[in-house]
Amino acid sequence: MRQRKNLSRGGMTLREEIKQKKGVATLYVVLRILVILVMVAQFLNGNFENVFLCILTLILFLVPTFIERKIRIDLPDTLEVIILLFIFAAEILGEIQAYYITFPYWDTMLHTLNGFLCAAIGFALVDILNRSERFSISLSPLFLALVAFCFSMTIGVLWEFFECTMDHFFLLDMQKDTVVHSISSVMLDPLGGNHPTAIRDITDVIVVTADGVQHALGLGGYLDIGILDTMKDLFVNFIGAVVFSVIGYFYVKSRGKGQFARRFIPQVLPAEEEQKEVKSVE
Repeated sequence: MRQRKNLSRGGMTLREEIKQKKGVATLYVVLRILVILVMVAQFLNGNFENVFLCILTLILFLVPTFIERKIRIDLPDTLEVIILLFIFAAEILGEIQAYYITFPYWDTMLHTLNGFLCAAIGFALVDILNRSERFSISLSPLFLALVAFCFSMTIGVLWEFFECTMDHFFLLDMQKDTVVHSISSVMLDPLGGNHPTAIRDITDVIVVTADGVQHALGLGGYLDIGILDTMKDLFVNFIGAVVFSVIGYFYVKSRGKGQFARRFIPQVLPAEEEQKEVKSVE
């Protein structure tokens, strides 16, 4: 009966769907209330950029429901909960509450989780075609895992492109800088050649502006402009993608018997005719 109920969700009303997914619905309501409270506080404090982030967060909260009801994809409850928490943790806690600065590994955690979730979505996109009777294809578990991995890494790279664009044009510093104590560059070659020249034991950097004013940064080292942060983000995205790709491989290998993977892999809802047949059987 549980499988039949899941298959017939596409024909449910919103109220019936909320009753069936009480945990997700409760979390959704709680997070929306928290975001609205934060938005009001930011508006009263005159932080209108943060108000925009709150509005964006509320819009992003609608994406899982839109996918389920419009594109006819059934998101497992676990996946939906993680997506909602991910959005809240990234936009509200990370940006507005400055968790990215307060907790050094907050950004690392989110990028690792992003790699895991994107691999699950990429895996589902191909697995849906692999199971569909409309397409005469049969892909191996290894190929499915490889596609999931590549999809996740592509999303990670595109996000870093976005961060770099925002930093370049709007100076948002989304690619957080890192203090290092040694650098090596061919730009420092006294002969102007292609030989990297190193500077070690850097304790401070002095910046001279166009008007001749000098600013000692006082950072205790040289300011790396986002490169190390980008590579770290891609590496942890790689770890998350590999973890789910391995899980997905064994999920397909066991013909879909893995209970853990099911919690993260979206499924296509049946056609309306199939739903009517299911209801008539019940």
